[in-house]
Amino acid sequence: MTSRLSRWLNNPVIVLLFAAGLLAFAVQSGELGTADTMHRLQTTHWLWTSQPQVFPNEYPEFGLHGRDGRIYSWYGIGQSLLMLPADLISTWIAHWSIFSGYQDDPAVRSILVSYSTNILLNVLTALIAFRFLRQLRFEVRECVWGVLALLFCTTHLHYTQNMQENNYIMLLTFVGFSFHYEWLRTSSGRALWIGSGALGLNLLTRVTTALDIMAAGIFLLMVVWFEGARGREMWTRAVAYCKVAVPVYIFFAVVERFYSWYRFGSWTQTYIPIFARESRMQDPSLPANFPWSTPLHEGVLGALFKPEKSIFLFDPLLILTLLLFTLLWKRMAAEVRAYAVSALLLLAGYICFYARYTYWAGDFAWGDRYVSTAVEMVALLCIPLLLRYQPQLGFWTRATAALLIAASLLIQVASLMFWLPLEIYQMETLGHPTFVIALRFKNIAAFSLGKMNAWGLDTQAMHEDAWDYVHLTTWNFFPFLLKRVGAAPRWVVDIAFAIWGIALAGLGAVLLRLRRTLGNPFQTT
Repeated sequence: MTSRLSRWLNNPVIVLLFAAGLLAFAVQSGELGTADTMHRLQTTHWLWTSQPQVFPNEYPEFGLHGRDGRIYSWYGIGQSLLMLPADLISTWIAHWSIFSGYQDDPAVRSILVSYSTNILLNVLTALIAFRFLRQLRFEVRECVWGVLALLFCTTHLHYTQNMQENNYIMLLTFVGFSFHYEWLRTSSGRALWIGSGALGLNLLTRVTTALDIMAAGIFLLMVVWFEGARGREMWTRAVAYCKVAVPVYIFFAVVERFYSWYRFGSWTQTYIPIFARESRMQDPSLPANFPWSTPLHEGVLGALFKPEKSIFLFDPLLILTLLLFTLLWKRMAAEVRAYAVSALLLLAGYICFYARYTYWAGDFAWGDRYVSTAVEMVALLCIPLLLRYQPQLGFWTRATAALLIAASLLIQVASLMFWLPLEIYQMETLGHPTFVIALRFKNIAAFSLGKMNAWGLDTQAMHEDAWDYVHLTTWNFFPFLLKRVGAAPRWVVDIAFAIWGIALAGLGAVLLRLRRTLGNPFQTT
């Protein structure tokens, strides 16, 4: 047993997976994060119980009238399917007699679903991201630190706590890229089936992930192009790819369309026309082209530069990645350049697609949630490239890299400290535009010093919903929320704090283990 444990502790991949799991455990709040995920969990419940997708009292705030006049959720079913095993087990556990006296939020069911699902996603993402970086011929050391940067220094960390669809979409997209690339190198039909299945499954989560399917195809095309293939060779590979991938994509597209037909009676339209019609009935002042009423330039420039949503502010690692692409392009291997091109095109595609959408930045979200997944995919290459070519980079480039990495880590950790609507509520009083990240650090300082009222940060909008106010006025980690609500016995709260502290200590220990095993990541040789 000692020998086996020693082998595990000396295997950086296993230690990396432990770090991913402990990180996901430590950052949970016990809540699902947003009303979006709560509605998707209700759809999960609808799958196996007699409960409706949408309760009547939730309309018109949420839900649309569909077939037979029933109210249905407008979301895809992908994340609901993901949460199904956890919901089955959690609902059973929530009915144990030991929990009969506890009916408050955070509910037992949401606690168990959020913990189990987010930990699983984080560990699997670490595994597939490591696999993919190794396929791009980065060394183990470069891959491990690269994956840790993805988990700690991008908005992936925020969405590990706030369970939107983002991390699930990125996991499936990485699976698609990795197994597509394996097929390209080995001609393995099994690999292509797995990769296509993952990308097809994404369609059930969000239809716009068709862009991810196109990006995966562009990635393969760019690899063979940069390696000098032309004409007949490219055509042969394209035909072989389409023979397997296209039927898989068609299958998932039909499943997605069937789900749309089941709810809204149409094989060809999405829920958007119904959403637009019912929204205009409730608010006749909405423009005729709602919900595509944002000028294109406003949505594009907003995603890039708006202080409330800018991808460069919420993911500073993107700036460093673009700088490294510029400096190192000719040094980068063909497959790395191919991935860079496809990831950048995916990012541009998402920005342009959502630019005209009325809620182009994802509404109640930390940063631009529709675009952040693509940003994270670009940023994946940042640390591996930096470590590989560090000796060839100048002093000022390395200094800039250190500054941006530190800023990225601080911003992502800050994103966890409070429930994400805090600044959104405050902006109702403070106005627009607001530098949200600076406001978040001000909130952290004010709350730590007991100055929220004195600094004008305890606004009227925060008090409009009693539960929201409770959630907004405590650190957004499970033990603190449990204590703030005050429904659980003191001994339960104490145990929660003890377990949380052990998890943080364990996370620190495994990170130190990686440091000792792999060495200083930024020490030049």
